[in-house]
Amino acid sequence: MKTFHLLAAALCTALIGTSSLAQDTESVKAALKAKLPEAPVDSVRKLPLGNLYEATAGGEIFYTDEKVTFVLIGTLLDAKTKENVTEARMKQLNAVKFGDLPLDSAIKIVRGNGSRKVAIFADPNCGYCKRFERDLLAISDITVYTFLYPILSPDSLDKSKAIWCSSDKGKAWIDYMTKNVNPAGDAKCNTGAIDRSLAFGKDKNIRGTPTIIFEDGDRVPGAMPIAQFEKKIGGQKAAAAPSATTKQ
Repeated sequence: MKTFHLLAAALCTALIGTSSLAQDTESVKAALKAKLPEAPVDSVRKLPLGNLYEATAGGEIFYTDEKVTFVLIGTLLDAKTKENVTEARMKQLNAVKFGDLPLDSAIKIVRGNGSRKVAIFADPNCGYCKRFERDLLAISDITVYTFLYPILSPDSLDKSKAIWCSSDKGKAWIDYMTKNVNPAGDAKCNTGAIDRSLAFGKDKNIRGTPTIIFEDGDRVPGAMPIAQFEKKIGGQKAAAAPSATTKQ
């Protein structure tokens, strides 16, 4: 991750200086910002593990002590409970309230009764997105909100605009992702929804596609095995691919 690279480079020289006499989280935060100016430290909190402080920067986690004499970048395990402390905290930090999603900026695809909901940030040039989209064809009773998130290639934005400007956005998206059928949209409609999706994703540190967000707020970066996805949404795979209805 970019933040980790910045931290690693900064540590070569930053820790040579005088240690801070930090006594609380605000002092630790100030000391970190002074020693690691390249790292955008967002928050610091004391952990109930030894004398460790957890710091977050740019969506990443690292650890230090009250005097900021070291910075630890990596996974922290609780030897007593066997819990992956870093993984659990990242899950908490990355959670996105489903109600906070700008759903009016997404392509809405309903299958079956649409009772289960999921949001996906996807790029039309994303191979993993295409594979996952094909897998989703076999899932019934689901509403999929697809946010066009063109970040991978120079022409990702052009393709996203053409899909958004199609008369049937959902069909255009599915046809392109599962059949490689080019969208018929002329990309001259109002594509502000794509800008809003990009802004939201940037704010939430969504850095890759697909990124899946479930109703409970859990966020999964990357395509999931369909069996794992089904288990998560608590459904059963349909025996055959159901027909899809689309809404603009």
